[in-house]
Amino acid sequence: MRHGKKVNHLGRTDSHRKAMLANMATSLIKHKRITTTLAKAKALRTYVEPLITKSKNDTTHSRRTVFAYLKDKEAVTILFREISEKVATRPGGYTRIIKMENRLGDNAEMAFIELVDYNEVYGTTAKTEKKTTRRRGGAKKKATTEKAVVAEEVTEVKAEEAAAEETPATEEKKD
Repeated sequence: MRHGKKVNHLGRTDSHRKAMLANMATSLIKHKRITTTLAKAKALRTYVEPLITKSKNDTTHSRRTVFAYLKDKEAVTILFREISEKVATRPGGYTRIIKMENRLGDNAEMAFIELVDYNEVYGTTAKTEKKTTRRRGGAKKKATTEKAVVAEEVTEVKAEEAAAEETPATEEKKD
C-alpha cells in the first residue's frame, strides 16, 4: 500500500532529488523562468512555493531555514529582497507552469515554470474597444455620413483656398 506517500521520486535517490530541486529552485529565483520537464516543474512548484511564503517574513530564522533548502547565499538575498516585495500581497500561487512541445530526443513532456509577478506578457491587461451592436444597414449609413463629412471638409478647404487667392489680388489692385 502507498498510503501517505505523496512525493514524486523522479527516478532519483533522496539526496540526489533534494540537490536537484535546490539547484532548480536557485535557478528559478535567479532567472525568474526555467525550462524543464513537466514532472520536475510540478515537483519544483511544491518545493519553492513554501520558501517564497517564508520569505515574506524577513527574520534571521526564516533566512536560515530558506538557506538550509537552497544552499546559495545569492539566491536567498534575491528571494528576500526582490521577490518577497513583489509577492507581499499575493496569498499564494507564486509560480506558473506552462506546457510546451515534447522534447525531440525522448518525447518527454516539457514545460517552463516561471514566477507569476515577473512576466510582463500575462501581467498586463489588454485594452479592448467596446463593440456596439447595430442593426442591419448601420454600416452603410455610417459610410455615407463619413463620405458627406469628408465632402463638406473638401468644399470648406476649397472655399478657404479661393478666399485666400482673392484677397491678395484685391490688395495688389489697390496699390
